[in-house]
Amino acid sequence: MQENSTSFSIKNWSDDDKPREKLAKKGKSVLSDAELLAILIGSGNRDESAVELSKRILASINNNLNELGKLSIQQLMQFKGIGEAKAVTIAAALEMGRRRRGEASEKITKITSSKDVFELLQPILGDLSHEEFWVVYLNNSNKVLHTEQQSKGGITGTLVDVRLVIKQALEYGAVGLILAHNHPSETLKVSNADKKITKKIQLAAEVLDIKVLDHVIITQKAYFSFADNNLL
Repeated sequence: MQENSTSFSIKNWSDDDKPREKLAKKGKSVLSDAELLAILIGSGNRDESAVELSKRILASINNNLNELGKLSIQQLMQFKGIGEAKAVTIAAALEMGRRRRGEASEKITKITSSKDVFELLQPILGDLSHEEFWVVYLNNSNKVLHTEQQSKGGITGTLVDVRLVIKQALEYGAVGLILAHNHPSETLKVSNADKKITKKIQLAAEVLDIKVLDHVIITQKAYFSFADNNLL
């Protein structure tokens, strides 16, 4: 069965309605998310145009491009008109966007606020469907010496190796640590586990005159800072 009828093919639209031509003539910024997605998929199905299909896909994830990036190839293929090739194209385009933002975050070499921590780590943690715990190692000028994942799947004391965190701080010559982890649930509520692991690392670090400067919880669009909220 063909994915689309002739009447719904982009090539049969008027130039003003064709996303590709619109982008070429007026620039990429004037296109809606649905039009940009329609360019990627090229055609719709028997019942709807590429733009209409794109609108339906976006509506299913509340028009959130970050959520679109989380959809698997199989989930994308659940939409009528999206085969494996189109699903892979969408996934590849969104991954390039994520990497582009990641490259921008690499320019952050000094931490001056919790917002800097968010900008540094959100491209890494913001879209994850599981929890990860990261540590940013700083020198005495708050310049980033190293950033590293310490655990994946949770932040309980059994998963985060405090001894390894301190060992690496000594190896990098760090005098400051910033702890960070993501909440895939998008909630910014601090859990008891969050507080316990923060205190545990604080106590271990203080013995060696290493200071935990912050613990930042990261979601797709927001963050919570222990330091900003006087929890350290």
